[in-house]
Amino acid sequence: MPLDQKIDYVEFPAVNFDAIESFYSNTFGWSFTDYGPEYRSFSEGKLNGGFFKSELQSSTANGAALIVLFANDLEATKEKVLTNGGSICKEIFSFPGGRRFQFHDPHGNELGVWSDK
Repeated sequence: MPLDQKIDYVEFPAVNFDAIESFYSNTFGWSFTDYGPEYRSFSEGKLNGGFFKSELQSSTANGAALIVLFANDLEATKEKVLTNGGSICKEIFSFPGGRRFQFHDPHGNELGVWSDK
């Protein structure tokens, strides 16, 4: 049962669902369910969400919220992002409590990855 008044689901725009599924499956281990040409949902183990058909991109430059994932090994995760078709838009930097980088997925959506190490 979902937790009352907590973030429960997140959606991103995408055009090529197969490329998006390949990227997130191979990089982060997400699983997907295809709901036809306009929507594909995902589960990453803690939070569920989906990708809707759109040319738009989720980017902090456009005022979008930044979704930040956690990784035990930041450098290894950065390499997986690059190997699987993502691009780095903000190199690893330190902040109080950890380090993080930001990337664009194959559609151009911006997300971050942080580590406390």
